[in-house]
Amino acid sequence: MIKILTHVGNFIFLLLLQVLILNHIDFSGYINGYLYVLFILLLPFETPKWLLLVSAFLMGLSVDIFCQTLGVHAFASVTIAYIRPYLLGIIAPREGYEVGSQPNVNSFGLEWFIRYAVILVLIHHFVLFYTETFKFHQFFITFLRVILSSLFTLILIVLSQLLILKR
Repeated sequence: MIKILTHVGNFIFLLLLQVLILNHIDFSGYINGYLYVLFILLLPFETPKWLLLVSAFLMGLSVDIFCQTLGVHAFASVTIAYIRPYLLGIIAPREGYEVGSQPNVNSFGLEWFIRYAVILVLIHHFVLFYTETFKFHQFFITFLRVILSSLFTLILIVLSQLLILKR
């Protein structure tokens, strides 16, 4: 029950942080931080796939409602939630994942977590920005937005994990 409340708290905290602070930080339209993806990244390994997809959809839809976008955040969030179990299988340690553990810096180290986060954040941002733009004649400008926003989001994610690690 405590774990469920923790994840609900994470959902609410990251959603509020996203819509109240991060959505108002915009560097000429090229750098946007989307820290809400951390909610999907930190869900436990044993989370059933259906619950993972529903949770990602609810988080993305909530951001869409506040941002007045037409489902692009929900689509990008569900995409990484769908890919996440396959990615975790590919980057699993030799001994596998312990029951009850979560994908975070404390459990698997900074190198493993960065590799995991980089892949999912890049996929999320790629899907998000190209779905939002939906034009190929702006391919390189959109690609620059993907890379710069991914770097900014990854910095925020790693900093948040390091702050938690110090506790």
